[in-house]
Amino acid sequence: MRIRPVVAVLLAALVLLPAGCGGSGAASAPKFDAKAAAASDGPVVPAATSSAPTAPAVVPDALKFTGTTLEGRPFDAAKYAGRPVVLWFWAPWCAVCLGQASTVGDLAKQYDGKVTMVGVAGLDKNTKAMHEFIAEGEVGNVTHLNDSAGAIWRKFGVTQQSFFVMIDRKGKIQLNGYQDTVTLGQWVAYLDQH
Repeated sequence: MRIRPVVAVLLAALVLLPAGCGGSGAASAPKFDAKAAAASDGPVVPAATSSAPTAPAVVPDALKFTGTTLEGRPFDAAKYAGRPVVLWFWAPWCAVCLGQASTVGDLAKQYDGKVTMVGVAGLDKNTKAMHEFIAEGEVGNVTHLNDSAGAIWRKFGVTQQSFFVMIDRKGKIQLNGYQDTVTLGQWVAYLDQH
């Protein structure tokens, strides 16, 4: 008696058995390839397949806002649901903000794809000055919003600059307020891990 065909039949039975027991909402079992099982030196475990779509992340209140980027494109913060986000509120004439810009840019590079940094420019209607600030501060790698009307600033209760809002991946605001460059780096590292 050859062992391979017996193993193939047993594996087929194990794979097909759960498929017959599920209800209409049960995920279908992976297909078993008896020829591959017979030709291999050991048991063949079929790859898991999933046809069920992943559910979209629930949008927390902290990320329920829209705006316009400095380039004039629409922005919807809801796309960051499920990911940590740091909002940096700055003004183009703010010397403290300019001093923090290189750190913000460096953190955006270091945590690219892990923690999203978004600049929210306000307290000024001069978009040329905003663009000059981004160039001088070397933070072109960060998405910046033009909030000259102050809608996003009001949503978060921001009354001064430089101001940070740290939102964790669950959408909870962990901290809001001024951060020096050292504590800013520590908070971004914390958000990355939690």
